[in-house]
Amino acid sequence: MLLEVADLHAGYGSSKALFGVSFDVAEGEVVTLIGRNGMGKSTTVKSITGLLAPTAGSIRFKGRPIHGVAPHRICRAGVGLVPEGRGIFPNLTVRENLVMAGRLGSGEKAPWTFDRVLAFFPRLAERLTNGGAQLSGGEQQMLAIGRALMTNPDLLILDEATEGLAPLIRQQIWKALDELKATGLAMIVIDKEIEALVGFADRHVVIEKGEVAWRGTTAELLADASIQETYLSV
Repeated sequence: MLLEVADLHAGYGSSKALFGVSFDVAEGEVVTLIGRNGMGKSTTVKSITGLLAPTAGSIRFKGRPIHGVAPHRICRAGVGLVPEGRGIFPNLTVRENLVMAGRLGSGEKAPWTFDRVLAFFPRLAERLTNGGAQLSGGEQQMLAIGRALMTNPDLLILDEATEGLAPLIRQQIWKALDELKATGLAMIVIDKEIEALVGFADRHVVIEKGEVAWRGTTAELLADASIQETYLSV
């Protein structure tokens, strides 16, 4: 198993946010974390990527524990993050945002190089000298994904993959993620577009009030309308 999250507890000061979250991700698999806002999805991502130290439980990546490990070491281990809000550097150019994230991969797959990222997102090639703050929302999201790919991850995590984007741009992002899935890249995806997630992912984990309320395959989710009504409706 590529990623194993077991009995994960985490919070912010005296406020607890996660209460025993457990799930896993296999090589080449796409798993979603879904649920209403404020249920613990982003906290789970922060714990996996080292941005928040868990208070209990374990996180193992490629069989090795990474809970409590510094974020840059988790990145070097092969976990790439496209954070909520994109998190690009506004004062750096597109070129600089990409180059600064470059990391050699394991060598087992074709590496994500600067040229390969530009071929994947041609729009970025047209904007190389523009600062991050000069890009549209869609271009910033492409840059955030491209920057994460430059780290040559074995697991790519996208927190709110298409948040705030126009419908046409959302379609472009989902198409890009489909192409990434076809390369065998494992992913964890958070997004509010449940219909898009269902058509894209292999398995789903519903987070409700900091706990795993349900987990299963896309077929199982589609077969149980009560899950969507209970945990996903606004």
